[in-house]
Amino acid sequence: MKKDLLPAPINEVHLRGRVSGEAVSKVLPSGDQVVEFRIVIPRTDSGVDTLDMAVWSANLRKKALSLHCDEWVEVAGEIRRRFWQTGSGVASRTQIEVATLSRIKVG
Repeated sequence: MKKDLLPAPINEVHLRGRVSGEAVSKVLPSGDQVVEFRIVIPRTDSGVDTLDMAVWSANLRKKALSLHCDEWVEVAGEIRRRFWQTGSGVASRTQIEVATLSRIKVG
């Protein structure tokens, strides 16, 4: 198939859920800083999905660090698969790389 006939790829997520714990700031071996937190999203049938968020920009890192457990948020971003070396081989994790982050007032 000709490349110009392929559909344009899309990697966009838009999520709304509850923060499940305090955000954690990490400094990576590269020197880059990232803030990670999780949100819990109730499923329509039953159960929940718990998803890992990664925040890279300085302004959003500050905002993410001010989030509280059980606070509702809305995020938009892209799905990323991260790989790193461990003592027993390569490990990986899927995260949402957050581009926008907003608090949702409940009640």
